[in-house]
Amino acid sequence: MHGAQGARFEGKTALVTGGAAGIGLAVARGFMEQGARVVIVDVRGAEAAARSLDADGSRVLGVTADVTVDAQVEQAVAKTLAAFGSVDILVNNAGIATGIPPRPFEEIGTEEWMRVYDVNVVGVFRFCSAVLGPMKAAGGGRIVNIGSAAAFKGVPLLLHYVSSKGAVLAMTKSLAKELGAHGILVNCVAPGFTISPSVLENEGQMSQSRAISLQGRSIARDQYPDDLVGAVLFLASADSSFITGQTLVVDGGTYLH
Repeated sequence: MHGAQGARFEGKTALVTGGAAGIGLAVARGFMEQGARVVIVDVRGAEAAARSLDADGSRVLGVTADVTVDAQVEQAVAKTLAAFGSVDILVNNAGIATGIPPRPFEEIGTEEWMRVYDVNVVGVFRFCSAVLGPMKAAGGGRIVNIGSAAAFKGVPLLLHYVSSKGAVLAMTKSLAKELGAHGILVNCVAPGFTISPSVLENEGQMSQSRAISLQGRSIARDQYPDDLVGAVLFLASADSSFITGQTLVVDGGTYLH
């Protein structure tokens, strides 16, 4: 369990993009353990992940959808409403990160740049747009975007990824200003280098980024998906009802501000 408040999200529905593995799956589990109905949206593995959390499917729904396809995003929200009647919390976790080969910025092709932005930035926009109507109708909601501490520190050889996460930080601020009048709070959690299944599959990234991350941390250990859960759930809960437009860096005390 991620906390003693087992029913903190009773009656709420949380939709988590990129929820089939890593940070997304850990967050989905956290919401479920604290009473929420959960929708796991992912381009692959969503249904299996949902079954792993809730075998009978009464509280966790898996939906296969690509965040770069408008119709699939809209369908995912429609399925959420059909199954559970509301979408109270959106966690924009889907993103391209671990599969990106580090290279000097002048060697990054336009096609690759646009692919990263389509998922990491426009994907966030698509899901925010899709949940806006139901959240407005309900009188409010919570949006938690997953950014990256890299956008604060500046990281070489990943300009498209780092700048895409910088865009998510800026979107968080502007959306908070725009949606506050509707009772919709928008915040961001910015992880440091996190050891997830996709990272473990990327030997080059593990060997390069892990050592650098450990050197800079005040808490000198690896970061895992479970380390993000408390921050996301806090920003989705009643405990943060007067907080919006903020980014909480969760990186073991590397970037300090």
